[in-house]
Amino acid sequence: MPLVIVALGIIVLLVLIMKFNMNTFISLVVVSFLIALALGMPISEIVASVQHGMGNTLGGIALVFGLGAILGKFIADAGGAQRIAMTLIDKFGEKRIQWAVVAAGFILGIALFFEVGLVLLIPIVYQISKHLKISFLWLGMPMATALSVTHAFLPPHPGPTVIAQEFGANVGLVLVYGLIIAVPTVIIAGPLFTKFARKFAPSAFEKEPTGSMASIGNAKQFKAEDTPGFGISAFTALFPVILMAFSTIVTLFQDVLNLPTLFIDIVKMIGAPTTVMLLSVLLAMYTMGVARKISMKQLMKSAEASIASIGMMLLILGAGGSLKQVLIDGGVGDYVAVLFEGSTISPLILTWLIAAVIRLAQGSATVAALTTVGLVIPMMTGTDVNMELMVLATGAGSIIASHVNDTGFWIVKESFGLTMKETFATWTVLETLISVCGLVFVLLLSLFV
Repeated sequence: MPLVIVALGIIVLLVLIMKFNMNTFISLVVVSFLIALALGMPISEIVASVQHGMGNTLGGIALVFGLGAILGKFIADAGGAQRIAMTLIDKFGEKRIQWAVVAAGFILGIALFFEVGLVLLIPIVYQISKHLKISFLWLGMPMATALSVTHAFLPPHPGPTVIAQEFGANVGLVLVYGLIIAVPTVIIAGPLFTKFARKFAPSAFEKEPTGSMASIGNAKQFKAEDTPGFGISAFTALFPVILMAFSTIVTLFQDVLNLPTLFIDIVKMIGAPTTVMLLSVLLAMYTMGVARKISMKQLMKSAEASIASIGMMLLILGAGGSLKQVLIDGGVGDYVAVLFEGSTISPLILTWLIAAVIRLAQGSATVAALTTVGLVIPMMTGTDVNMELMVLATGAGSIIASHVNDTGFWIVKESFGLTMKETFATWTVLETLISVCGLVFVLLLSLFV
């Protein structure tokens, strides 16, 4: 019954948005209350659950998105994004520019959270698409694919790292196996899938970008000699990657290096996404502002414009978190767990399947992954299954079919200015393809390790 309630709730949400043109934020809040009531949650706990979901979601991403939007606006308004775009076009050529964007997304994605990578790359991708007069989504979807794949499969991202710890798997091997799986998955779900997506969702690829994040990259055009150098522009854009990579390396080798606890704590604080974005914004204020004789007043106008452009998106993401929390507090994940008790399916397939069903039911990839670990570990007794592959199978299952109960769905929809139908036809299918490819490659790899 809980799964039926969830399905009906999603149908109501789609009808409100697509049929009655109700604002997405309002629709999400309304449906969150309706599903909470239908799941039988105590009346006294419903409001707290909705508020808790919004608070948790915005607490994790509001600062990152806000500071990331300001950073992107500073780089775009100073001509830095244009310089990076033109340099990539010159080096790779128009025919190979999509692969250049994919490579950039993959490299950045190893060190950055999905959301951070998205806000950093979208202004640059927008500029490339504008200069070459090609579809923004044609470049943006493969880039988002690379970010999503690295987020799901590769340590030091929280998901695979925590799952590896729970399973007792070797994090280094998870990274190696994850890279083996991630590269072909990105190629298949990125550039190759985009060719097919263009056929069954042509409107998404033909229209001008209207998303809130796209508007950040829509800066005035400069003459080449009036833009900052490629080196300083790239350094400013990559500064979050440098800080996070430094923090990750120090943390991984803290025991070997026998570093003081205080130093480790400082490095971890600096490497946290919020701190990283704050320091990056301060750097950009100098490199893209003060150093280019741009007044502080003008910089702050850019900052205010960038925040105004993502205000509604943040509310939508928070409301998506409310829906997710209601599903979790309503016991949907626990109900799914009971369905798989006593199953005799292959551990790798079973792990992927449990994670996929929990993900479909309650939306959060992290909750789906961690819930799956707790269910599967008791089933592993007496088996010789490879734990590193179990980590990757869990990660693959936990990102399947991103839809309305997933914050990532709304991030992509709002970032690229897509309709609900277009987001389902592109992003939801893409995430499913990543999930299935991940399982297939895990099973193939299990034949050799």
